[in-house]
Amino acid sequence: MRQSILHNSQALLTPDCITAKPLGMDEQAPDIAGMSFEQALKALEDVVRRLEGGEVPLEESIGLYERGETLRRHCQARLDAAQARIEKIVAGPDGRATGAVPFDAG
Repeated sequence: MRQSILHNSQALLTPDCITAKPLGMDEQAPDIAGMSFEQALKALEDVVRRLEGGEVPLEESIGLYERGETLRRHCQARLDAAQARIEKIVAGPDGRATGAVPFDAG
């Protein structure tokens, strides 16, 4: 059954009907670069939930996958920055943390 569906779908896909992103996705998507880690993680979980649900049309699934990958990279960058900050915690003479050097301070 699945092969016949895929076979029929292949016949319908022409360069004219394929779009890079689902219509309206850019208008609905908040700027990922401005998201906190928690916001991006929640958005990524929503994308995964929709894709795993299996009810999203193919073209929208492709756009969701692309958005999910962008969200994943954003979350990873936030985690990497947090890790770098943790590694730069400054210890006082007694060995206790006295502060942290900002990540971008080099």
